[in-house]
Amino acid sequence: MPKLKTKSGVKKRFKLTATGLLKHGVAGKRHRLAHHNGKYIRQNRGTKLLSKADTAAVKAWAPYGLR
Repeated sequence: MPKLKTKSGVKKRFKLTATGLLKHGVAGKRHRLAHHNGKYIRQNRGTKLLSKADTAAVKAWAPYGLR
């Protein structure tokens, strides 16, 4: 049985927590931040946890896990 390939975008964009959840960066923080209010910028600082429905799909793209 050949090895399965991992989607290279998943390796760059997600990190696995110790409990098996996935962390991801929040969208909308790169440019044009003057159009957003301060609350939006503060709440989207750092990383968020991926929802359960999306976690199943992302884990399928990384068959041997993420480091």
